[in-house]
Amino acid sequence: MKKELNELVERLTKEQEVECARPEKTAAALKECIDRDYVHVMFKKTGTEIGVQLDRRFCKFENADFQNAKGTVHLVGGLTLNYDKVKCTADIDLKTCEGIGCLEPVSDEDYTVMMSQSNK
Repeated sequence: MKKELNELVERLTKEQEVECARPEKTAAALKECIDRDYVHVMFKKTGTEIGVQLDRRFCKFENADFQNAKGTVHLVGGLTLNYDKVKCTADIDLKTCEGIGCLEPVSDEDYTVMMSQSNK
């Protein structure tokens, strides 16, 4: 039997506009968060801000020029939102610190692996 997702989590499984604006909306601040493997992502449509523990196995930074705020980053990480274990994926433009993102439900096993990767 498949577990039914929380209503908010269900809404956030559809790709939508996101931004990384904490502690401030700059490429330098985002780089500091990435270096700590923990990024805040705000879903603009719902106003929902989540803290994502990055899973560097799936993040992509090769197109990022943080110093000049150019290029993009592909962020992937895990969290629990309203008791649902999910993976957050977001593609962020460094010039605006905005982009597209969504959540995806994950199994308990995948969640455990994803969260243990972030501490390496």
